[in-house]
Amino acid sequence: MSVTTKGPEAQPIAVASKPPGKAERPKSALGHRLHRDRALLLLMAPGVVFFLIFQYGALFGNVIAFKDYMPFLGVVDSPWVGFANFRTLFGEAAFWDAALNTVVLSLVQLVFYFPIPLALALLLHSLMQGRVRRFVQSVVYLPHFISWVIVVALFQQVIGADGVINGTLGGSDGHLVDVIGNPDLFKPLMVMELIWKECGWGTIIFLAALAQIDEGLYEASALDGAGPWRRFWHITLPSLRAVIFLLLILRLGDILSVGFEQILLQRDAFGPDMAEVIDTYVFYHGIRDQNWGVAAAAALFKGVIGACLVFTANKIAHRMGEQGVYR
Repeated sequence: MSVTTKGPEAQPIAVASKPPGKAERPKSALGHRLHRDRALLLLMAPGVVFFLIFQYGALFGNVIAFKDYMPFLGVVDSPWVGFANFRTLFGEAAFWDAALNTVVLSLVQLVFYFPIPLALALLLHSLMQGRVRRFVQSVVYLPHFISWVIVVALFQQVIGADGVINGTLGGSDGHLVDVIGNPDLFKPLMVMELIWKECGWGTIIFLAALAQIDEGLYEASALDGAGPWRRFWHITLPSLRAVIFLLLILRLGDILSVGFEQILLQRDAFGPDMAEVIDTYVFYHGIRDQNWGVAAAAALFKGVIGACLVFTANKIAHRMGEQGVYR
């Protein structure tokens, strides 16, 4: 195709034309996003590989629950036994005692521990500002980074038989307090240790959600005569409702995992009748005694119950108008 210019020295100018039927194809939106975010994807790759190998890949190990697993034969060559491991598991009274202890301790933790991070976040958000708030946040976050070995040792040094409290009471001819080793105080002690270690870390999500609430809503409600309680009930709580549902659903999925390391370190002090849970049952009656199939059956049973709780809680959240974990 050519175009002739006007003027005394008119000359044809060639203009490139696209052949018919060969229009330029737009770039793929997915390819554009992958190229744009390649640095972030590379940073995320190690975490994805970790979960693929140690979380999703490890699901293949559940097949041991249906086999008479022998380490020298491997997972593939070990003979199938069907549901024999489950019949053995459900026929043991020790397993049902551990399951009952797990459920009771889980409910106690859910009732007494779950609201504490929310209350602490509300306190930090409403009453403290500036340097004082940052200092308090740092102090309450620090126990999360301490291992359970140190936490249990600290509690033993304070409230144990030879701890600081008993040392002080004994020196003044007082009554000694027997907390570590008293079966009646096992569940309160587990909850108290969990609150001291993890409640500060749990406030992070609630503080982030509180920071997203428009301050103008509080100012407008205050001008309309709403007091602190009405502002909390009609503004703060509805704004946190989605986060509360999300964390509650995730907590229910992990409700039967009540802290293996925490309980293992104190199981001998309180006795297996009181301190035995499903995870410690798997360790002592399964792995230590080399009952690999029974141990895998107990772990698979716990995982199925947790998944059912997540699905049920998520369905209830949908019926209440919340998004939940998934749609």
